[in-house]
Amino acid sequence: MNAVPQNNPGTLASGQFDVARVREDFPILSAKVHGKPLVYFDNGATSQKPQCVIDAIDHYYRAENSNIHRGVHHLSEQATAAYEAARGKLRGFINARSDKEIIFVRGTTEAINLVAQSYGRAFLKAGDEIVVSAMEHHSNIVPWQMLCEQVGAKLRVIPINHDGEIVMEEFERLLTDKTKFVSVTHVSNALGTVVPVKEIIALAHGRGVPVLLDGAQAVPHLQIDVQDLDCDFYAFSGHKMFGPTGVGVLYGRAELLEKMPPYQGGGDMISLVTFEKTHYNVLPYKFEAGTPNIADGIALGVAVDYLRGLDWAAVTAHEDGLLRYATEALGQIAALRIIGTAKEKAGVLSFVFDHVHAHDVGTILDQEGVAVRAGHHCAMPVMQRFGVPATARASFAFYNTIEEIDVLVRAIGRVLKVFG
Repeated sequence: MNAVPQNNPGTLASGQFDVARVREDFPILSAKVHGKPLVYFDNGATSQKPQCVIDAIDHYYRAENSNIHRGVHHLSEQATAAYEAARGKLRGFINARSDKEIIFVRGTTEAINLVAQSYGRAFLKAGDEIVVSAMEHHSNIVPWQMLCEQVGAKLRVIPINHDGEIVMEEFERLLTDKTKFVSVTHVSNALGTVVPVKEIIALAHGRGVPVLLDGAQAVPHLQIDVQDLDCDFYAFSGHKMFGPTGVGVLYGRAELLEKMPPYQGGGDMISLVTFEKTHYNVLPYKFEAGTPNIADGIALGVAVDYLRGLDWAAVTAHEDGLLRYATEALGQIAALRIIGTAKEKAGVLSFVFDHVHAHDVGTILDQEGVAVRAGHHCAMPVMQRFGVPATARASFAFYNTIEEIDVLVRAIGRVLKVFG
């Protein structure tokens, strides 16, 4: 990932990560909750936004607001240039081969639904099998269940072990001549497990089976190179990578996207319309019907600029340190049990108490200014696998600190004081 000229925010002269400097870029991190400094550990649900992203949205509506692609006046040309420049930034960010492989969508959920309904309905039939894992988010389960009901295909599930890792031997066993598609997460939102996706892709491709990766939780923590991964589709959301809500990306191999029918019909996805026949537009516009989320697409490009200005070796070392410190600190609390202990993890620590519901944990932590997620995290099969109704989940970003983890530990102490 080549840095853009931003004076490498967050990098000290020693090469260490300057978290105090980076926090200055995120205005909400100076907020107080219930009179106490905000400790934001809900990054797995959505990340906070740097000032430059907020300013980009404001600038678009103040200075560039116009519809794109079809206008010939100055504002439309200006907005179109900014929007398409953002597409180019995203192509570079994940190292896609061409801008036409970058489809703007509302987020990971829409991206997966697009593939299920376009590729799936076009190329899968009764008796075919789709493979997912037992640690998937609902958005990488339900669209495939819907497709199975529509075409008569069958959903097969790779089991996970008690550490929250995919059982690769079972994946190999599930791969048969009936397997026509594989869709797995890159990083588990509920467990933090980093999935061995390159191995999964290689095994699937050995049988000619395409693979989609749900990258929603991976993009904020890992440097993504879709050519190196060799995946066929990669889906991610802007709001989890320090960009706006309501915008995301589907990467797809151009040769597959060319064969797929449009997901939706409407303006801008056509080249010619008559009542007898419609001719579709070229990639990527074939999959981008209607007026898009222009302001947030542009701002997502600015988020990419910000991320590419960071020293990712320093970011990775900092985040690894946060996870190790938090795992050790919470592991010393006798009544607390960590759910998800995979050897390879990224940014997520889920935990439970046998005698306190996760929602009660989250409520008391909030009173201490600590924001965590409490519930099933849209991953109910994961909860069922571990025999718990819900977990409390602390999910970290590069702007979090060791001191904030200490606040979390003290706040958990209050939970135990209240509930005994």
